[in-house]
Amino acid sequence: MMLYVVLLAVVIGCMVALSKCDRPVATATITPSGGDTLDIAIEYSPITYYTYDDTLGGFNYDLLRLVAQVAHRPMKFHPIVSLHKALDGLNSGAYDLMVAQFPTTAQNRAKYIFTDPIYIDQQVLVQRSGTGIRSQLELGGDTVHVVKGSPMVERIAGLSREIGDTIHVVTDATYGPEQLVMMVAAGDIKLAVVNKSIALALAQRLPQLDISIDISLSQFQAWTLAKDNAALRDSINRWLKAVPQQQRQTLQQRYFVPPTGTKH
Repeated sequence: MMLYVVLLAVVIGCMVALSKCDRPVATATITPSGGDTLDIAIEYSPITYYTYDDTLGGFNYDLLRLVAQVAHRPMKFHPIVSLHKALDGLNSGAYDLMVAQFPTTAQNRAKYIFTDPIYIDQQVLVQRSGTGIRSQLELGGDTVHVVKGSPMVERIAGLSREIGDTIHVVTDATYGPEQLVMMVAAGDIKLAVVNKSIALALAQRLPQLDISIDISLSQFQAWTLAKDNAALRDSINRWLKAVPQQQRQTLQQRYFVPPTGTKH
């Protein structure tokens, strides 16, 4: 029990530190690097970007580094937690590219443009084991937490119509998907909806979680750009194609294939 309390305190401390890291610099005060440098808003998550001791990693981060080598373009990474702030920065021109859990739905395509698909993901319900939700139909009258600015709000609204009952949504402007999952694990909130790749990565360390209920069908995940940045989008697509397929497969194996025996 004492070990659990200590680990819980560490998790909450990390969540607070990450939220503060994302607050001080308003996107309006970020000056574009200029020249050939690409300013990239990249989301903290086990799949996209993470730090461990002195090591930086994440599928998207590693793939971007391979793209930078092919393109001979320097990149400046701006780690973010809150999705809506990253979108604000993209709209204002503070960022050239946003790399976060933001699927290429029809609604999103109306506002932004996307690179070619990077990988396929879907959205899942995160709850503690034994909470009692066994299907989407049982979400009526319950409350789920999502990241502010996430298209998951639209999906949950559609699910509410499908089951004929209201599913209440709380949009969190402070924390990202990783922090929401940790809050469910700690018992601070009951339900959250995040991308399955993130939920799987965290569930390996948090066995008290149940991530078995799918909320959406599989969706393409790509990198996001402002509507007026089609030329850069086309360049990134060319660079992605130039990355050796073997290197991309190695990254896929490293970040998306769960260890033998992992329970979902």
